Amino acid sequence: MKVYAYDPAPNPQRLALFMKMKGLEVETVPVDMTTGEHLGDAYKQVNPAGTVPALVLDDGTVLTEVVGMYTYLEGLHPQPPLLGQTPLERAQVMSWCHKLFTGLTQAVASVFRNRSKGFVNRALPGPQDLPQIPDLAERGRLQINFALPMLDEHLATSRWLTGDNFTAADIDLYVTIGFMGWIKESIPENCTHLNDWFLRAQEKLA
Repeated sequence: MKVYAYDPAPNPQRLALFMKMKGLEVETVPVDMTTGEHLGDAYKQVNPAGTVPALVLDDGTVLTEVVGMYTYLEGLHPQPPLLGQTPLERAQVMSWCHKLFTGLTQAVASVFRNRSKGFVNRALPGPQDLPQIPDLAERGRLQINFALPMLDEHLATSRWLTGDNFTAADIDLYVTIGFMGWIKESIPENCTHLNDWFLRAQEKLA
């Protein structure tokens, strides 16, 4: 297997931490997004969508979505279990991954891409040239301010997002909290349960 990635970006970080927790070492090919390498012809031969990461399997199959990579790698390397151990647990983990991506990660990305000078006409990932919309940056900020207290409330009664076991959902939230730093946002001080969770996750992933 081979991973194409730009290490600082949140989606490659999600995959990297998942593999770290699994004890997996996979050959990594760096793709420099700062120079637009991900949109160049060479990389588009790997992933026409121009997004990272891309996981190329030994038979040439290319996986381009992190949740798909999670599923594949968990199937090959089930220990430690990061996607749950029962059908219900797996459903809860995947539900949280989806909820975080649509409700928080995309909100952070919307703020970042719609206000950063480096993303003029690059407001969405992929090969399309799409204009920035400042109102979407503000909407993203409102989404963030709504999501964080909701997460704090949930974590008041749950050690990890899906209960007693650390999972891929916690990896996704941890990475997204770090991604918030790109837009100069952080966990509010009054979200004490979320802050405590973050310290636990930081220790777990160290």
